[in-house]
Amino acid sequence: MNANGETIIEVEHLVRRFGDRAVLDGISFNVHRGETLVIMGGSGCGKSTLLRHMIGSMKPTSGSVKLFGEEVTGMTEREIERVRLRFGMLFQSGALLASLTVGENVALPLVQHTDKSPDEIEQIVKQKLEMVGLTGFEDLKPDEISGGMKKRVGLARALALDPELLFSDEPTSGLDPIMTAVVDELTLNLTKGSHMTAVVVSHDMTSAFRIATRMIMLGHGSIVAQGTPDEIRNSSNPEVQQFIHGKADGPIPLNLSQEEHKDHQHVRPRPFFGARFRFHHKHP
Repeated sequence: MNANGETIIEVEHLVRRFGDRAVLDGISFNVHRGETLVIMGGSGCGKSTLLRHMIGSMKPTSGSVKLFGEEVTGMTEREIERVRLRFGMLFQSGALLASLTVGENVALPLVQHTDKSPDEIEQIVKQKLEMVGLTGFEDLKPDEISGGMKKRVGLARALALDPELLFSDEPTSGLDPIMTAVVDELTLNLTKGSHMTAVVVSHDMTSAFRIATRMIMLGHGSIVAQGTPDEIRNSSNPEVQQFIHGKADGPIPLNLSQEEHKDHQHVRPRPFFGARFRFHHKHP
């Protein structure tokens, strides 16, 4: 952990409730300049919810999130937009616009947030695509490239404004082992070569241990464990060991009841008696 470095992210006593259920229940941690923090945990543990709070797209029930020393939880959309110019976001799917070419997708932040000339933008787009190993792909459409290439284009777009901080949501999800290693190598080159700070949400343990300088595991709405990769690997916590080794048997439950999940923001109560009539039946 880079304890002496500048603090880039400060999360203090963060709480987010959906009904009576606390998805995040008093989360606190800091991220220092140059670190790669991997946030991990089982499905539904709050990883993506935490990420949305850090990028300012979700407001907490209570608590504080500071980016670059500025409190973002109470900011207006215009105010948070100014802070977002200092960080990049790599979405799980790549989130490319299908109607635009690869080059136009990468150029989008430059067109929207700078007054650079078309020639300058074209040069930056070529540079960022070269950085992710996609030289000459500017004129292709997203449906003409593979899933791994889409992730790399998404990364090039996230880097278009030369951010100080990069957020990545499941950057290796759905990729084969070779392409996963390529994306990991790009992340390592950015953090080590450009001294960028990175926050990566992942459940891919091979990738996580490859890129992390520090790791946090979420569970039960709180931080179950945090530390360096070696500290996490050698943790005596049985939940940590079950998760990082992918064991079916252990303290982490495999089943989630409807009662536990009913207060999630996207869930609308529907009695099964009414729901069963939506199934199609064959009549004699």
